[in-house]
Amino acid sequence: MAYEVTATRRRPKQFADLVGQEFVAETLKNSITSHQIAHAYLFSGPRGCGKTSTARILAKALNCENGPTPAPCGTCAHCTEITKGASLDVIEIDGASNTSVNDVRQIKDEVMFPPNSSRYKIYIIDEVHMLSTSAFNALLKTIEEPPPYVVFIFATTELQKVPATIKSRCQQFNFRLVSAEKIKDLLADAVRELSIQADDEALYWIAREATGSIRDAYTLFDQVAAFSDGVITYDKIRDKLGLVGVDRLNELFEKCAAGKADDAIGVLDSYLESGISIEQLIANSTNYIRSLLLIKNGITKESLLGSSAERYSSAVVEAWNTVQVERALSIFLQLYRDIRYSLSPRYELELAFSRLCWLSEYVSPAEVKSAIDSARSLLTAGSPDHSAQAAGRPLQNDAPAGRAANQSIGGNAAYTQAASPVQTSVRPVEDVKQSESDLRNDFTSSVQNRASSEAMKAMPRFAALAERPPENESPFYNGGAVPPEQAARESDGLPEVQPPFQSLPSWEDNLSSDDFDDIDDSDEALSDVDADESGDEDTSDASEVRAYIPPLHVERTGGAADEAQSYVTGGGRTISFVQLRGSVIAELGIYDAPTAAALMTTTPWQISGNVISTQAATAYQKTQLERQRDAILRTLEKVCERRMDFSVSLKEAEEAAGPSEVPQQIKILCSVFKGSIVGGKI
Repeated sequence: MAYEVTATRRRPKQFADLVGQEFVAETLKNSITSHQIAHAYLFSGPRGCGKTSTARILAKALNCENGPTPAPCGTCAHCTEITKGASLDVIEIDGASNTSVNDVRQIKDEVMFPPNSSRYKIYIIDEVHMLSTSAFNALLKTIEEPPPYVVFIFATTELQKVPATIKSRCQQFNFRLVSAEKIKDLLADAVRELSIQADDEALYWIAREATGSIRDAYTLFDQVAAFSDGVITYDKIRDKLGLVGVDRLNELFEKCAAGKADDAIGVLDSYLESGISIEQLIANSTNYIRSLLLIKNGITKESLLGSSAERYSSAVVEAWNTVQVERALSIFLQLYRDIRYSLSPRYELELAFSRLCWLSEYVSPAEVKSAIDSARSLLTAGSPDHSAQAAGRPLQNDAPAGRAANQSIGGNAAYTQAASPVQTSVRPVEDVKQSESDLRNDFTSSVQNRASSEAMKAMPRFAALAERPPENESPFYNGGAVPPEQAARESDGLPEVQPPFQSLPSWEDNLSSDDFDDIDDSDEALSDVDADESGDEDTSDASEVRAYIPPLHVERTGGAADEAQSYVTGGGRTISFVQLRGSVIAELGIYDAPTAAALMTTTPWQISGNVISTQAATAYQKTQLERQRDAILRTLEKVCERRMDFSVSLKEAEEAAGPSEVPQQIKILCSVFKGSIVGGKI
């Protein structure tokens, strides 16, 4: 007997033999049983899933001597002739070879004659989408109203190319791909039929390579059985077909997981020298990484993995997290697309495995976003509104003058209730003529120290930097190259930038007991001023520390220094220039935050009669203050209780000014992200 390939020998002969197409089989059987036979059928689906076989079974069911029957006998003359393809009344036409309108006209002429000896004349047109538009148009009338003894069966793998006018005249059946489990069972039956041996891993590999096509699985099975000498094993398939098995891939990927790029490239070279093609190695590596991803997600189904989950290296599975495995899979998918246009596919492959060697340090965009979101607290740590939030204590506003001073020193009058609640004290001095800028610097330094330390405690850690550094070393000690400015500083012997996690010294540590006595006296004087202004006694807890810096109250002696430090309002109330300036800024901050912010940057105020003069740092701020001059005058009149005038000029640039000090939060960000400050002033 002549040799017959497995795909032909095991072609389905009954509706029950159709694997994976149960819906189609049941529908056709029921229509035959109820004698509701359509005049045209359209079978669509991927290759090798049983479309032509189903058409032949339907032809036998309609023309069987015992039929029409859903279970043709397969032994009568009609069934035998249809199986062999020799029936005069069942005509199979290749649509790819008979595409012209003349071929369709021949069919139109033939349908006028009844069947020779069968019950139905059946036309099976395979790959019907290959017909020309004219041929389809010529078929329309014939398909719509054929003779009662004619049945058309169309089969196609590209349903979208079939005109809608043809689809609407046919009953459509969509065939599906067959699962790997069912294909593996069919291959096991074929193995028993041929009386050979085959291990499950080899059959699973064949079933997965078939990608749902039964015909492809049988074809590959015949090829493997030809060189296996009666025993089909995965090792033989791997050696004969040039595959890279799971064991070899475990060896290669373990080198990558350990970060040993030199060893990984050496193993890769040995595989290529053994004759394994680059395309095959990429395909096998991609399947391996896909299996790792499934295992990381808790999927251990052998039909999906291709092998048992225990065969995959535990060292590789534990070395990478899910995000990193996804990154590796995307690298190899992109690699397969790139090698078509690459100068050297081998270079591309070596580059991909080199990238896998540092995959453990890969940081996902989600982690970067989380770190940047947390870094917002560092960016805003120096701003007064954020400083108050970082300190985490309520602000006391039980004295108007104290609230004004607090707003002025805090530096942001736009947020009246958000001024810093940090406990502060007056620096010990020989007299009470301490400038406002010194107070502001002390206040800001204390707030920044506390806010920076709290923000860094909440800072998330990258997965690539999970190892805890020494206590005296930055957690980002292994973050990359040193910025060029820092490298130049080191080479020139300049002092190092202060580390981000080292707390700045507090000026409170340098106070003596006598200094604290002076502070207590200042607090008592402030309490007296508050009681006089409010008309009520201070009922707050004596142990509670005020959240603002006491104003500089100076006895009026008629000297020029006194005139520069204090001011008598229209109501006879004496306040310092610091309080006056702070009160104006606080009032403006409620409804005009930009103007209040511009006032905070001006130089200390000077008064001459009813005119208050100051200087703006930039031309933009000067223009803004002049534009809002009416609002400033109204606020001055409200605070001073008399009509006042306001004059602003542009501050001259300081030619001999040295470099400004970098704020602490900027230093922290530069250290975290390995950056540097380029140009400009702080």
